[in-house]
Amino acid sequence: MSETSYDLIIIGGGPGGYVCAIKAAQLGLKVACIEMRRALGGTCLNVGCIPSKALLHSSQKFEEAQHHLGDHGVNVSGVKLNLKKLLDRKNNVVEDLTKGIEFLFKKNKVDFVNGKAEFISATEVKVDGKKVYSAKNFVIATGSEVVSLPGIKIDEKQIVSSTGALELSKVPAHLVVVGGGYIGLELGTVWRRLGSKVTVVEFADRIVPAMDHEIGNALQKELKKQGIDFNLSTKVTNVKKDKSGLAVTLEPAAGGKTETLKCDVLLSCAGRKPYTGGLGLEAIGIELDVRGRVPVNGAFQTSVPHIFAIGDVIDGPMLAHKAEEEGVAVAELLTGQHPHINYDAIPGVVYTHPEVATVGKTEEDLKKANVAYKVGKFPFIANSRARTNGETVGMVKILSDKSSDEVLGVHIMHNEAGTMIAECVLALEYRASSEDIARTCHAHPTVSEAIKEAALAAHSKAIHA
Repeated sequence: MSETSYDLIIIGGGPGGYVCAIKAAQLGLKVACIEMRRALGGTCLNVGCIPSKALLHSSQKFEEAQHHLGDHGVNVSGVKLNLKKLLDRKNNVVEDLTKGIEFLFKKNKVDFVNGKAEFISATEVKVDGKKVYSAKNFVIATGSEVVSLPGIKIDEKQIVSSTGALELSKVPAHLVVVGGGYIGLELGTVWRRLGSKVTVVEFADRIVPAMDHEIGNALQKELKKQGIDFNLSTKVTNVKKDKSGLAVTLEPAAGGKTETLKCDVLLSCAGRKPYTGGLGLEAIGIELDVRGRVPVNGAFQTSVPHIFAIGDVIDGPMLAHKAEEEGVAVAELLTGQHPHINYDAIPGVVYTHPEVATVGKTEEDLKKANVAYKVGKFPFIANSRARTNGETVGMVKILSDKSSDEVLGVHIMHNEAGTMIAECVLALEYRASSEDIARTCHAHPTVSEAIKEAALAAHSKAIHA
């Protein structure tokens, strides 16, 4: 049996894994990345972040042509949906980007091994039960998979996960989305724009429960205006197929009288769990925690010091960019550097329309921690660029320490929130005060001026509100 040796083997070719591989190779290590999909990029690129954003963008174009271009004097008639072409475009975007990662691997001399890896010792893995690869160090970056709920059997046709929701061959008349988190709201938005009636069923008493409550409430109000219905504090106990489609049994989260909701497609978005099955971790002494995650120390080391873990398989938010930062950090640690990740400065974005982008603490976090804070808010209806663009829904909300004025959290609801949040992440990373942001010149007219005005409101008083 032949064996190939490396300085570092990464198991998993998603954002954390492939970024770690490229960075480690750039730093002089001999690197291989083992990925069981034929294409690199993991869930994010193949069936997650990227295809969903392609559909969000295309569906927004369709919505604009149908309902909003006339406001700008652009009269359009006879608008029709070509769903096949819309899905083909999404697939082409994914294919181009996966090929791009393959190119980067070749450019940086990273070996791509296609197959499923399993540890056969602390220094060796076998791929697809055949070839053995050895390394001085390993990184587990296998990502996450869909959580299955009792009573919901996913077939990826009528009862779908986020993967199946990206490939529906026709627009559902009624789509029920189980889960009011990032993924459910985004995919529900896509199909609502394309013509579906959409009902979101959420176990908690609010959508995106960890979001700042004021912003979350504002987002729900706007999505309801767009036509999405919400059943909060509700659980799905059973789904049955019948001649007319699906019969979904609902029950109050606290228990009580059941009711039946009819639909033709159900999308289960109740969360994700670490993907660690079949890796052989137990055989080499790595035990999982109660939530199925791989425990690591501050240097991302597992209980076997030369085996590291990053991304969705460890504690923390399941975000591609969080995994990327951890991948870079491990590569740097292995080459003698001393990286640090500030987990209070990891942004999150919900790509609905408007988007919601957040970083740092929410008001609820600060209240729970008994931190005295100030609030600065600025509405986009008072922002000149937002008015010219006809995108006035939403606000910027800045939370700063009452005594030091250090920015502790920023929450933005606007169609450009995902891009705007980067400035705020930088502010948290460098421990800026709201006065620092307020005294920083922002170009006029831009929607980013709303960040400056919110900072002014937190520090002293906004000028344009």
